[in-house]
Amino acid sequence: MKNPTLAVALTAVLSTSFINVAQADKLDDIIESGKLRCAVTLDFPPMGFRDEANNPVGFDVDYCADLAKVLGVTSEVVETPFPDRIPALISGRADVIVASTSDTLERAKTVGMTVPYFAFQMVVLTREDSGINSYADLKSHPVGNTSGTYEAIALEKDVKAWGGGSFRAYQSLNDTILAVTQGHIDATVVTNTVAAATLKSGKYKGLKIAGDAPYTIDYVSLAAKRNEYGLLNYMNLFVNQQVRTGRYQELWDKWVGKEIAPANLSVPGVYY
Repeated sequence: MKNPTLAVALTAVLSTSFINVAQADKLDDIIESGKLRCAVTLDFPPMGFRDEANNPVGFDVDYCADLAKVLGVTSEVVETPFPDRIPALISGRADVIVASTSDTLERAKTVGMTVPYFAFQMVVLTREDSGINSYADLKSHPVGNTSGTYEAIALEKDVKAWGGGSFRAYQSLNDTILAVTQGHIDATVVTNTVAAATLKSGKYKGLKIAGDAPYTIDYVSLAAKRNEYGLLNYMNLFVNQQVRTGRYQELWDKWVGKEIAPANLSVPGVYY
């Protein structure tokens, strides 16, 4: 370019444009829109479900509302079955995932995940007449779980290793529990929170908890698109604040109950 002054001016304009583009991210978009759309699974009590008036309620619903509140926006629950959580985020139907999503390394290839905001212990849920009293008893029985979940992946892997019994996948948690109740399968593995809520509801007769499943603790994270560093960093701090302000304890007591101690969200020996 022959005009040095024009070249300098053009460079400055382009640099400013590039900086503005680089600084803009989903966090800014959410604040400007005035709305936070959270992908939440609503067949997973007490984390997410519908009350008698058909309103979304639960730990994850409140957690979404808390995040929206600190952002100064309103919250909107986007109902998503477990297999649809990541597609809802990637397709733009939701801004973030607040749906008890296990922080697996495989998922982290697709979406960005925060530090854990909740943790689950797994237990065996079966019928009282199944003859199953422990996880070891599952080896010769038909079992099943909700497609795409942490516990489904672990249980199917064990069934293949046992060389006995069988595994069936279902589209929703309700379908899985109903399959146990109706005898299509003899048992499933669910979180301690789901098992307690299922028995307490009285909707499924003749079920019992048959001990712990020998799985690692299931740490679950909030999630956003993998390249949204500003939003992910903000949500990491939000999770930290929820614990240190006592709000995590409040939500645990409200939705899980004071009978069970809240799970520790840090991994022993690891700085998280």
